Amino acid sequence: MHAVTKTQPVPFLDLSAQYKSLEAEWLEAIRETGARGSFILGPHTQAFEKEFADYVGVKHAIAVANGTDSLFLSLRALGIGAGDEVITTPFTFFASAETIDMAGATPVFADILPDSFCLDPASVRAKITAKTRAIVPVHIFGYPSDMDEIMAIAKKHQLAVIEDCAQSFGALHNDQVVGSIGDTGSFSFYPTKVLGCYGDGGMVTTHSDAVNEHIRRLRNHGAVKPFVHTEIGTNSRLDEVQAAVLRIKLRHIKDDIAGRQKVAAEYTRRLANSLVKTPALPKYGTHVFNLYTIRVPRRDTVRQALTDAQIGSSQCYPQGLHLQDVYKRLGYKSGSLPMCEHACTQTLSLPIYPGMPLDHIGRVCDVLMAAVKGSKPSQD
Repeated sequence: MHAVTKTQPVPFLDLSAQYKSLEAEWLEAIRETGARGSFILGPHTQAFEKEFADYVGVKHAIAVANGTDSLFLSLRALGIGAGDEVITTPFTFFASAETIDMAGATPVFADILPDSFCLDPASVRAKITAKTRAIVPVHIFGYPSDMDEIMAIAKKHQLAVIEDCAQSFGALHNDQVVGSIGDTGSFSFYPTKVLGCYGDGGMVTTHSDAVNEHIRRLRNHGAVKPFVHTEIGTNSRLDEVQAAVLRIKLRHIKDDIAGRQKVAAEYTRRLANSLVKTPALPKYGTHVFNLYTIRVPRRDTVRQALTDAQIGSSQCYPQGLHLQDVYKRLGYKSGSLPMCEHACTQTLSLPIYPGMPLDHIGRVCDVLMAAVKGSKPSQD
């Protein structure tokens, strides 16, 4: 870790060091792909699908164009559509709910747990109706949802489970990797993710042969063979160049996850006994810290202090999806999901990435704790 000064900006995410370490392999992969002349669904994609399936511990992995498609195609392949209800969390990125609408179904929002920010199983149970067909638990920020409870609810009510693993690649629920527990797992390879490419990309995981075959058709215009189509699909294919870099990054992923966990542990150590509530750790698995998300009083004032000190941060998420304009038609009101709404007033995500300099961590903590206490950090 290199030395920095206290006045140096602290980015929310810095991928440049990782790129430099992989640059030679990455450029060679581009040259090799170009020389072969196979750019879509070629040998890199096929190899990556197998390597990814082996890592997660599933029978099948199907590469798609992005994380949103991984959710949408999962819903389609599981037969979710018009007249159906799908329960998910309001404390997540919009795609988790948007794709339910895209499939023709209706999202139903359940509340979250205050420590993990994941779906509250008790709230899920209360939301089940005769129209409920599926649950979409989101392993938010890298924290695995309580899948024992979610799967028990799903089994009792004969519901499909689509794990949203966009922020949680490599997280463990007990001894299972997330994405291997439900009917499908959906992953995003957006550059900010634990396993990210240099563009867009996504993956669906499943143990089901039928779901695997269906998604492979859907991602390629519903084709069973060239120019022969049995249903309306879409164009959702991972390109070879992105598959190549993801194969390289997958070989280093355990070190990258360990690097995130090391930064998180240092934050938690430095912020102990302060007014900052640091992220909880799961009792039944591991947190991979795609984001290091805290709770603080006077969150907006604290964030402005970080911004003034040239320290990056993110407000994930400023408003629950159930209260957004697009979902006014569903009839939720302020107070409908109190745990989510309270979290939206307090949560703040701090900079975190593998290899983040200790001096950067220290400066974030100094400015943060001074802002929480209402004073200015010392400059010595």
